[in-house]
Amino acid sequence: MRKLPFEYAVRNLGRSPSRLLMSAGGCGLVVLLAMAAGGFVNGMQNSLTISGSPRNVILMGAGSEESVERSEIPMRTPGIAATGIRGIVIAAGVEAISPEVHLAIPVQLQSVGDAPPEAVETNALFRGITPSAFLVHQEARLTDGRFPETGADEVAIGRLAARSLGLEDTDGILGSTLIVDERPFSIVGVVDADGGVIEGEIWIPLSDLLIVGQRDTLSCVVIRTTDGDLSSARGFAATRLDLELVATRESDYYASLAAFFTPIRFMVIITAILVAAGGIIGGLNTTYAAFASRVREIGTLQTLGYSRLAIIRSLVEESILTASIGALVAAAIGILVLDQVTIRFSMGVFGIQIGPGVVALGLLGGLTLGVVGAVIPAFRCLRLPVPEALRSS
Repeated sequence: MRKLPFEYAVRNLGRSPSRLLMSAGGCGLVVLLAMAAGGFVNGMQNSLTISGSPRNVILMGAGSEESVERSEIPMRTPGIAATGIRGIVIAAGVEAISPEVHLAIPVQLQSVGDAPPEAVETNALFRGITPSAFLVHQEARLTDGRFPETGADEVAIGRLAARSLGLEDTDGILGSTLIVDERPFSIVGVVDADGGVIEGEIWIPLSDLLIVGQRDTLSCVVIRTTDGDLSSARGFAATRLDLELVATRESDYYASLAAFFTPIRFMVIITAILVAAGGIIGGLNTTYAAFASRVREIGTLQTLGYSRLAIIRSLVEESILTASIGALVAAAIGILVLDQVTIRFSMGVFGIQIGPGVVALGLLGGLTLGVVGAVIPAFRCLRLPVPEALRSS
């Protein structure tokens, strides 16, 4: 079979710059949308699945297993649990027991210096903790600054929570001020947790959060065990009916949250598919209009001895080249702009993750769009008899 040279498809790209820009731009938008959806799903899923340790046990209020923020347990629970549960890890003579309060509170960011605070309030997830929290949540670590002091109106902020408030630079994070309940709190530390939900939280001394939240109960008690066995903790919760507790493994708690948000991830994927389908249909119309204006050229090529299959191949090559331009530009934009863009949800903040798999998915979508967008219009244009094609204007 006599083939059209590849250079023929390359030269045709420059025949109509406006058409090239429109086709490549449409393909790029579809690829960018696919990458955004994939990054959203990856970010939410990874944030929840890597959070929590199978060796940690959460004691929370009975009936609040689906949300620790709604849980309330007595303040005396940590001391009673320390004597009633076996297998608690002890580090340097300190038991790995973390009494915690989880609250979502509106905050305002006040810039360093004399600049007034921003007018818009943003909900942020606060976790009231004691220094023993680092014995329990061993994935959490202070990468900059120090632990906030009790009674000094100080907080430590997660890396993603800081980014969601517009604090990108580490030097700009430390020393910034958050307005919480009309009180200024200084940011003295930055918390990193390998992308887990802790990075979307603001850590504050437990007693300070009890005052701000005007409560006298805990949300939960997190205990690190030596082997992750739940039997002792569940036995304790079952026997201490006065505390109204339920014991669950921390990793299981976040796994249930990941399952709870599954419909949202499916909705994002379906929305992306529907919009991408609209983009493909629009691309088909654009490509068909472009090929329809070249019917005489296609007829001439057939007269010169090129088969219809060779012409379709050349048109597909041209379409793939156009789609590749849009897909590569969209991939670059996705990596540079979308990667780690923060999204707020009930558990705090997570970042869109544009990894190699998401980039490959976007590029594959662009390639598919290039092939499908050329084959169907090409077949329709080639259905005309050669004499009729030569007479078309």
